[in-house]
Amino acid sequence: MAVATETSAMVAKFKGMAPPDVFETYSTAKSNFTKSFNKSAAIKPVYQLTSLDQELQKLSQILTNNLCQQGDTLPTFSLPNALGKEISSKDLLSNGPLLITFYRGAWCPFCEISLHSLQKHLAEFKAKGVTLVAITPELPDNALSTKEKNELQFEVLSDVGNVYATKLGLLFQQPEEMRGVLGMFGTDLKKYNGDDSFALPVPATLLVDKEGKVRNAYVEPDWTQRMETTEALKWVDEL
Repeated sequence: MAVATETSAMVAKFKGMAPPDVFETYSTAKSNFTKSFNKSAAIKPVYQLTSLDQELQKLSQILTNNLCQQGDTLPTFSLPNALGKEISSKDLLSNGPLLITFYRGAWCPFCEISLHSLQKHLAEFKAKGVTLVAITPELPDNALSTKEKNELQFEVLSDVGNVYATKLGLLFQQPEEMRGVLGMFGTDLKKYNGDDSFALPVPATLLVDKEGKVRNAYVEPDWTQRMETTEALKWVDEL
């Protein structure tokens, strides 16, 4: 089943079970953030073909051999995995390209849908020489629970305090009214993340080549929408 089909069904389910005022608060917060999020400040890929002008620019850059100058180099990181072991981007890239996905937490059903899809296609990524890594603001113990619950066979790294997500321009400072929405479903972010910042990463997926260049990026402030894993596999084929 496509990721979009599952996430749409989840939105419909939430709308059906949540009181109207709660769903309105939730929808307003999502709409406001989607409109205000500055995508130009987020980490960028080498190039994105979104207009004729960009296509012409790409061709010009290829001819002058400076295409890579258009993409961001992935900032280095060293983050603990679910068992508390430090994992560095340098070591991961020594094995080849990386597909990095940022997720909000195990409590987020849209994140679970995305993680399940990635796990389903993990063998295909491995066959193409790509290492899959998930990054979350959850504490390592909670990341371990996520990993075990979803039977994930790839690294889940903890970006406590959203320090790395902030560096990449992928931070969502939630409005205070969202506390009541999350609390209604028993979600205590302080317990999950170890701080009371009430901030979350913007759902994002990055394909990074072995040189550390961000080749493709999916950054979506609407947290109910997630990238199709089949699209990420197409990215890999184009490396």
